[in-house]
Amino acid sequence: MLRLRNTGGTIGFVPTMGALHSGHAALLEEARRRADVVVCSIFVNPKQFNNAADLAAYPLTLEADLEVCRRAGVDYVFAPNGAEMYPGSFDTGLVAGRLAQGLEGASRPGHFDGMLTVVMLLLSVVQPHFAVFGEKDYQQLLLVRRMVQDLRLPIEIVAMPVLREVDGLALSSRNARLSAKGRQTALALSRALVAGQDVLQLGNTRADDIVAAASAVLEGTPGVRPSYVAVRDALTLGEVDDVTKAARLLLAAEVDGIRLLDNGPLFPGVSWRP
Repeated sequence: MLRLRNTGGTIGFVPTMGALHSGHAALLEEARRRADVVVCSIFVNPKQFNNAADLAAYPLTLEADLEVCRRAGVDYVFAPNGAEMYPGSFDTGLVAGRLAQGLEGASRPGHFDGMLTVVMLLLSVVQPHFAVFGEKDYQQLLLVRRMVQDLRLPIEIVAMPVLREVDGLALSSRNARLSAKGRQTALALSRALVAGQDVLQLGNTRADDIVAAASAVLEGTPGVRPSYVAVRDALTLGEVDDVTKAARLLLAAEVDGIRLLDNGPLFPGVSWRP
């Protein structure tokens, strides 16, 4: 990879934890469009799980994942095991800063420290010119961007919009663990985003009212256990009282005992639907 980078070839990278779906395929295809060489990593990172049962339940589908990579035109797949990534002598970790406070950071202590540590390791191994991340894990995206900026890494972070099923459900590897009923119940998350956006489109810029509308959908749907609903600044994740510039409506909830995330943009005067 270093030889290719030094001879002018562009390396694009998509880090994943496997269980690849059409959302991942879109990230890989975007990398393929931009790069001479595309690398995909597949590694279920134990350091970003604060729940052992959640880690144990994470789907492992390597053969199917390799087929997704093949169809997307991936040149190299990096699929290390735990000992290769974290040998016994491994004694270093990154600590996430202010952007990790609240939202997923409050619900999953240590998650973002582990995520940044593995992303830094992967970037060090692959040495890409750019890496592609989806906006579904929005807080993660901003944290990775901040890490790259703070550590002066010569890497562009490319963001792709949240990709969805035709009925609005955000694509996620966790969706495969939902029951048929849970799959329908999970549509409450995208409906909640629409409810919040509708408040803004009717001219009400108050963040509290947007949150209340979205929360009412989640709380009113049997089988949904809300974790949080929040309106935050789109760049800093700072708290917002009035949506007078680009913001983000972010939410998380459990369905069938499975934690699901979703988010969508809030632009005053601009209509949006998931």
